Amino acid sequence: MFDLKGKKAIVTGSSRGLGRGMATGLVKAGAEVVILDISKDAIETAKELCVNGAKVHAVIGDIMDREERQRSLYESIDLLGGRLDILINNAGMHDRRSVVDMPVEDWDKVIELNITSVFHMSKLAGEIMLKQGSGKIINMASMLSFIGGFNASAYAVSKGGVAQLTKSLSNEWAAQGIQVNAIAPGYMDTSMNTDIHRDPVRYPQITSRIPAGRWGTPQDLEGIAVFLASEASNYITGTVIPVDGGYIVR
Repeated sequence: MFDLKGKKAIVTGSSRGLGRGMATGLVKAGAEVVILDISKDAIETAKELCVNGAKVHAVIGDIMDREERQRSLYESIDLLGGRLDILINNAGMHDRRSVVDMPVEDWDKVIELNITSVFHMSKLAGEIMLKQGSGKIINMASMLSFIGGFNASAYAVSKGGVAQLTKSLSNEWAAQGIQVNAIAPGYMDTSMNTDIHRDPVRYPQITSRIPAGRWGTPQDLEGIAVFLASEASNYITGTVIPVDGGYIVR
C-alpha cells in the first residue's frame, strides 16, 4: 500500500532541509525522484541518494523565474521518461522583517516563490496528470497557514494561500484521480530557523509549547510524504496536515 516502486516524482527545493527529507522518504519507498533546486548541491544530493539501485536525478532551476520554472519542470519530466506521478512543491522562502521594514519588492519575492510558483507548477503538472488519470500533488503549508506568526506577514499570507489553493485544486481534480494535499510543518530544526534558535527569548518559549518536547527534523517528514504520495491516501484530498509535535493544539 505504501510501495512507490515505478512511481515518478519531483521534489522542488530538495537539495537540503525538509525537501531532502521528503525526497529521501520517496526514494526509500522505491520512487524515481528528481531533486529540483536552484543550488548545485542538488547534484551531490542526488548522488548521495542513489544507493541500492535507486534512481535519483538532479535538475538545476530557479523556480522564482516563470520561464525557468516551466523549463526545469519539463526537463525533470523528460528525465522521468515523460510521466509524473508525484509533485512535491517544497521550495520556499521567509522574510522575518516587520511590515514597516519590508519593501514591497521583497514582499513580491516571497509571494512569487511561496504561492505563485506552487500554482504554476501544479497547473503544469496537473495538465500531465489529468491525461494520465492519476497523480499526487503535495504542497508545503505551515503553522502560519493557521496562525499569524510574528514578523511574518508575507510568509503567513503565502502559506495561508497554499492551504486555500490546495483545497481549490482538490475540488477541481479529485474526480479525475488526482489527490492534492498539504503538509504543515511546525517548528523544524533547519537553516530557515537558525535565527530563532539563537534567540534567547523566543527559542525556549516556542520549545516549551511543543508537547513532543523537541523541534522537528527533516526525517519527521519522510513518513507523511510517503503516505500522501502512495495509494494509502487515495481517498484523502484537500487536507492540510500538521506535522508539528502537537504545537498547534497546545
